Formats: sequence, structure tokens, C-alpha cells
Amino acid sequence: MRLTGMPSHHTRAISLRRTKLGETDLIVTFLAEDGSQVRAVAKGARKPGSRFCGRVEPYTVVDMLLHTGRTLETVSDAQIVSSHCALREDYDRSQAASVVADFLDKVSVECQPEERLFDLTCATLDAMDVARGDALLALVVAFLLKGMAMHGYRPQFGACASCGGIAGAGAFSLELGGPLCEACRTPGSDVAYATDEALAALRQLMAARMSDVGGLGISRPVLGDSLGLVRSFVVYHVPARLKALAMYASEFGTGG
Repeated sequence: MRLTGMPSHHTRAISLRRTKLGETDLIVTFLAEDGSQVRAVAKGARKPGSRFCGRVEPYTVVDMLLHTGRTLETVSDAQIVSSHCALREDYDRSQAASVVADFLDKVSVECQPEERLFDLTCATLDAMDVARGDALLALVVAFLLKGMAMHGYRPQFGACASCGGIAGAGAFSLELGGPLCEACRTPGSDVAYATDEALAALRQLMAARMSDVGGLGISRPVLGDSLGLVRSFVVYHVPARLKALAMYASEFGTGG
């Protein structure tokens, strides 16, 4: 666990993003095991033969020793727990994993823990390591649903999100996070279109374990509709540009 205020401390973390610093260093953004964000300098990481080479690549899970500085942590040591190299070597997996990393980069906060988020991310990346085709798309949608729920925006897909009455397909309130009945439907920028099939798929994905998501057998068209709806929900509530999600959604005709 991360212990703030200590000169040095150990943590397990997932590398999300790297930024060049000076001639040879990197600033690495991590999701720590308590779900908080950590930004740390990996000195000399860009030098040929650096001991950090490969250990702070995106999606890598590492056990680290961090030294607390005045502004940023410094990585003193890092040992690989899971490399997830398939997520960097395969284009489709890389695109899917980039959505996960970008989302976490935007929603995780320094010194603000959400311990479930780390386990969710590890399970998602493990599943993406071996997933193929539409299973990757299903994993992206499921991760975004569960990630939003862990940040206080849990969508529901049963009763009307406004009055609790019987709801059907057609209108989904982005603000309330659920379908609306005919009486509660009003045109507006916070209402997205939702099919019965997409709502049913989202209900399945929310309930499933990440290791089981790829086997649900949801069709590609329905997953595409589900991604479009979830993307609208995420964009509505996350006040930051999610470039990776926009690019990923555009590949399935749900960008905008």
C-alpha cells in the first residue's frame, strides 16, 4: 500500500502513460494498488540498457520502491509482476488497452484511493492479453461500465431512471444513468438513443466477471451500439478529453 509522507515506500502499480523528461528520463503515470494515481520519475529510463527498460512500459504491472520527493516520486526500483506484452505487440489489443489506460489516467486522483479499481484493471488487462475479435470490444465496454460505477456513476438498465416506472428502449438519460419511460422522455443533450438489445447487453456486461465477458456471445452490432451509448455516458460525466476512447469508438462507427 502507498504510505504518503514517508521518504521511501513500496507499492504495486500499473503503468498507464509515459512522458519524456529531459534527455534521458521519463515521467510515468501509474495506477497504484490502492486505486490512486502516482506520477514518478524513472531516471535514465530512456538510456540504452537502462535497468528500467521494459519495466515501465504501458500496461505493465510492477512492484516498485518509490522515493518521495518535493514534487514527484522517484522510482528507485521496479520488478515486473505482469508484462502484458501482448497488449503492446498486437494492434487490436493495443487499441483496446489504450482506452483502459486513458480512462484511468483521467479519472484516478493522487491520494484518493479506490481499491476496487486496481483489481478491475488487472482482470481486464489479463483478459485482453488472450482475447480476440469481438471479445476485446466487449471487454472495453464492460470495463468502462464498471469503472464508471466505481466512481459513483453506476448506470441501471431496468426501471425508468426518473420515476421508477416501466422503461423501454428509445431514451437513455446520461445524467441519471438509465432508460426513461415515455412520460419522462424530453428532448435534450443529456438523452441518448438506446435499443432493447444494447440495454440487455449492458446489463449482462455489468453483471459478468471480466474473465467471462468474452464468452457472453454478444453480437458485434449490439456491442457497437453498446459502446456508443457507454461512450456518451462517460463523456457526459468525465470532464476531460478521452482521445483513445474517441479513436476506438470511431472504428465501430460510434465516434462523434
